[in-house]
Amino acid sequence: MQVGYKLATEAFGPEEIIRQTVRAEQAGFDFVEMSDHYHPWLDDQGHSAFTWSLLGAMAARTERIGLTTGVTCPIIRYHPAIIAQAAATVQILSGNRFTLGIGAGERLNEHVVGTGWPAVHIRHEMLREALQIIKLLWQGGYQSFEGKHLQLEDARVFDLPDELPLIAVASGGRNASALAAEHGDGLFATEPRTDLVEAYRDAGGTGPHYAEVPMAWASDEESAVQAALETSRWALTGWKVMSELPNPVNFEAASATVKPDDIRQQFSVGPDAEVHLQQAQPYVDAGFDRLVLQNTGPDPDGFLDFCEKEFIARVRELTPSS
Repeated sequence: MQVGYKLATEAFGPEEIIRQTVRAEQAGFDFVEMSDHYHPWLDDQGHSAFTWSLLGAMAARTERIGLTTGVTCPIIRYHPAIIAQAAATVQILSGNRFTLGIGAGERLNEHVVGTGWPAVHIRHEMLREALQIIKLLWQGGYQSFEGKHLQLEDARVFDLPDELPLIAVASGGRNASALAAEHGDGLFATEPRTDLVEAYRDAGGTGPHYAEVPMAWASDEESAVQAALETSRWALTGWKVMSELPNPVNFEAASATVKPDDIRQQFSVGPDAEVHLQQAQPYVDAGFDRLVLQNTGPDPDGFLDFCEKEFIARVRELTPSS
């Protein structure tokens, strides 16, 4: 079991993200994971720095901790050739500590380039082609690709690492899990669903299984609930909403009816380690072996201290209960 820390790049500025990365390494986390967004989910969050600039600084400021995108969409805002080059560079700069999380994206971030937002089945077709292009370029030499949606013309990534980055593919269903097994090296999910892991394994997947665990740590439950309500209520809208809305103002409207009790149902809240362990257990039971602690509480340093003193070690000790 490895334990990661989710960096809230939508809630903190770039300098603070780098500082938290260094602190997470000191606290004993195995890796940090960060989204790759153009916009925050809510205007109240107020940030969304360029992930690939952050990754370069994080690699330079740390020595041991793994770096992971959770996740990058390589089909609209980026061409996969750019991601192949960027990921290879981060892998070199970090000394082979990088994992490229890949997914089909959200309209929130991809619509900004003005080329439209395709239907979900088209996005999945594009994602398959993007993964093929990235793997093709990582073979070395000049490469070309002619797909239904994406093309590559006589391109080469000149600086390739001696150990290629692992690619973890995001899944919300059996087809995506099969895609992760076929064209990726690992699985990435946000729900404790056994079916996602089983579909990945049934399709031949043998890599690590990443999952985000939603938590809100604070010295008291009410502060934890209120912080999650203010900054993270968008997470309760569901994937069909989260992938389709174009701007933070739309998420403000879509999450206007979220109540404190709704937060308590989705997040583990407060200072009690046992409560947060109970939140993590279903992910272990489902077969995930890379747990990302996604803290939405008001005090990141308090949470990192809590993790260092008692929590990381206890999460690592979790085993399937059935």
